[in-house]
Amino acid sequence: METQADMMQQTILVVDDTPTNIQVLFDLLDASGYRVAIAKSGEIALQRLENSLPDLILLDVMMPGIDGFETCRRLKAAVATQDIPVIFMTALSDTVDKVKGLQLGAVDYITKPIQHEEVLARINVHLQLRQLNQTLEAQVETRTAELRQALETVKQTQIQLVQSEKMSSLGQLVAGIAHEINNPINFIYGNLKPAEEYMRDLLGLIECIQTEVPELPEAVQKYVEDVDLEFLQADLPRLINSMKLGADRIRQIVLSLRNFSRLDEADFKAVDIHEGIDSTLLILQHRLKSTDTLPAVKIIKDYGDLPLVECYASQLNQVFMNLLSNALDALEEHSERQRAAGQAFIPKIQIKTQDLGDGQVAIHIVDNGGGMSEEVRSKIFNDFFTTKEIGKGTGLGLPICRQLVVEKHQGQLHCESHLGSETEFIITIPIKQLAIETAADESLLTIA
Repeated sequence: METQADMMQQTILVVDDTPTNIQVLFDLLDASGYRVAIAKSGEIALQRLENSLPDLILLDVMMPGIDGFETCRRLKAAVATQDIPVIFMTALSDTVDKVKGLQLGAVDYITKPIQHEEVLARINVHLQLRQLNQTLEAQVETRTAELRQALETVKQTQIQLVQSEKMSSLGQLVAGIAHEINNPINFIYGNLKPAEEYMRDLLGLIECIQTEVPELPEAVQKYVEDVDLEFLQADLPRLINSMKLGADRIRQIVLSLRNFSRLDEADFKAVDIHEGIDSTLLILQHRLKSTDTLPAVKIIKDYGDLPLVECYASQLNQVFMNLLSNALDALEEHSERQRAAGQAFIPKIQIKTQDLGDGQVAIHIVDNGGGMSEEVRSKIFNDFFTTKEIGKGTGLGLPICRQLVVEKHQGQLHCESHLGSETEFIITIPIKQLAIETAADESLLTIA
């Protein structure tokens, strides 16, 4: 078994076809504390290097078979051996041969007959240089890894800033619109009830007059005929009722906008997940209707019996918005392909929720928009990856969704898809965020 001292020894491979030279070098190097390996030809040396690598090679120039120059060329052409320092040994004093060897990648020359002190000095210098070079490379690799990590941190920070700005702008816009609409619609809605009562009183008065005064004055009778009083009496209640329905619809939209933005809920709060999904669907209502390129999208709700879930409601709504918008984009593209192929297509989005029974809930969003390949599916959560045309996608939507689900809610976001079929996104989040609170408490205790 090798001792620690043996493992620390540096190995020198001597490649020479002359036994006398080999013996001299072996004795010299062994006495100096080096481990020595021997090869009597270039071919044997290359074979030995397949199993073990020395720290330095002493290589004779003139050898049978492939000479030292060709051996050096092959060494420098192989990735495993190209960094091993090679010192040529030669009796030649021709400068041209020395230049040729250096051009092939050798680091030095030793001239025969060998001078012991010179050999040891040159070997020592080049081993130290190699060790310094390896240390420098290791430092460069470490620094490069640190820079990569710093770059990744900067990238994640940029994504977070984009998300924060996007959420802030969207939330303020939605909240502002909801506020501006809310005031006048409340005024209208609040006045509709007394207006309906006034209408009934007036219609009752007209009926009373018609009963008590069968023969109306000629001018009054003519006015009754001109305004088609009979139709007015029948249609006015329907008109008021339609106004009430319209005003109530606007109030629902305003409520959905406010529920979607939830700017006043910065902390975790127990909310109804279904309310957030419905609010998001209402905002996307215009995209669900039939168009020239896409038939009306069928929304299939399969809601389970969910408890209130602790979450950042506005952030979770943003996830729903992004996933549903992507599903609609996929349906539009698939619809165009199906129409070009002359095939009928019924676009569908299924939304399923379920209590998993282990303190978590799951939200499934499935579309029949033709699916995606495994290659694309494996990249969709990568920053800046997008299959959309320039200007239609940033490649940040899904990475942000995963960040919001995983980092902000300790959940998971998975995608399952098959090309030519369906795409399903599965969100799982805990019902309570006790782990986050506990971790925060522990960090405070640690700091204290």
